Amino acid sequence: MRIAAAQLTCVPADVTANAALAAALAGQARDRGAELVVFPELTLTGYELESLAEDPGLWLADADDPRLDGPRSAGIAVAVNAALRADGPLPALATLVYDADGAHVTTYAKQHLYGHEQDVFAPGDTDGRFELGGMRFSLGICFDHHFPDLAARARADDCRVHLASSLYGTGDGRAQRASVYPGIAKGYGLHVALANHVGPAGPWTGCGGAAVWAPDGRSLAEADDHTPGLAVAEVGADA
Repeated sequence: MRIAAAQLTCVPADVTANAALAAALAGQARDRGAELVVFPELTLTGYELESLAEDPGLWLADADDPRLDGPRSAGIAVAVNAALRADGPLPALATLVYDADGAHVTTYAKQHLYGHEQDVFAPGDTDGRFELGGMRFSLGICFDHHFPDLAARARADDCRVHLASSLYGTGDGRAQRASVYPGIAKGYGLHVALANHVGPAGPWTGCGGAAVWAPDGRSLAEADDHTPGLAVAEVGADA
């Protein structure tokens, strides 16, 4: 199976504009033969915590929110990250997965909230899993990946591919990105696909480098560090 990890520069707090950007990248991934594309953390708004705290209109109402019609109708499975209305007063920081026909497959809410995210979002308490093309996938969001038990549970649950929606910036973020994700791949025998921001992202500057790693930690595909685009690679069921 061919999968893609996306990187983009989000329009701050503009769900409609960012959904259109995601849809365009999803179409590019489909045209390059990918069956699934994963997007960065808070794709639909950018990493705009203050705006998300002040304006619930930026939250998705549910998995059927029509503002996601573009990405989920691109003819490819998509994993899109956004603020999602939850049961309590705070939204979840969630990855929503849709199949190539646009049907909702699963939702994963970030379990390990970073810094001020704890003031804006409610943490999740359930691991993210789904199957596509005979392979089992797991989900994680940025700071989640600094807790090894997440990947350990994924491998124990027969997952073969891990999808990471993240934001890593220039500076220290580059080093973290370069060590954490190949380490997960090699340490737990998983294909790992990392989607990241590139360019301005809230208080940071995304360092790009969306990538796919093999279960031995080798880089299979990697985007550059300055332009929106895709890393596309084959992942195997025998990983």
